[in-house]
Amino acid sequence: MTAGLFIVFEGGDGVGKSTQARRLARWLTERDHEVVRTFEPGDTLAGREIRRLVLDHASGELDPRAEALLYAADKAQHLFEVVRPALARGAVVICDRYVDTMLAYQGAGRALDLAEVARIARWATAELRPDLTVLLDLDPRRAVGTKAVKDKLESAGESFHDRARQHFLDLAAEAPESYLVLPARDAETAIAASVADRVAALLSARTGTLAP
Repeated sequence: MTAGLFIVFEGGDGVGKSTQARRLARWLTERDHEVVRTFEPGDTLAGREIRRLVLDHASGELDPRAEALLYAADKAQHLFEVVRPALARGAVVICDRYVDTMLAYQGAGRALDLAEVARIARWATAELRPDLTVLLDLDPRRAVGTKAVKDKLESAGESFHDRARQHFLDLAAEAPESYLVLPARDAETAIAASVADRVAALLSARTGTLAP
């Protein structure tokens, strides 16, 4: 059990995760909650180097297993440096991407054994799971497919991103009580309101009170 609250935004590239994470952080801050907004991969010193290796075209092609292990290393260090200390002091941690991305991209996307990738990811994170995962869903052709400049994962092709999208949805279907699935092209304010309502309920259940 953690003292704080762990909220994760998931979904394909270009669906608006950062925008909604920023809006939720502002909403919580206005209600006097300590908020730590973070992201994966790359929000630690070690993570920045890992991010360069996995996303920068200049770092060359990686074996899919090596890629998965690098993402797992980023998660382990990220939790050690950023996430667990914040949760321990009671903060609300809002993270842009977490384990589901590794399962969807390195597992389903790269067509690695899903159970093996899941074991690595859960080991790296010591089974720390979000209190809520907000999944912003959109056809990749309307999201990452519209980007003019793409990193290595964004450039992985339509079939890769189709497999990843479906796996995100499969994960949400397996544990609907832990997910909020929203169409990514709904109005930005409507998405933010739905997220805030769900987080308010979690905070109320945790503390018994919530500032208006």
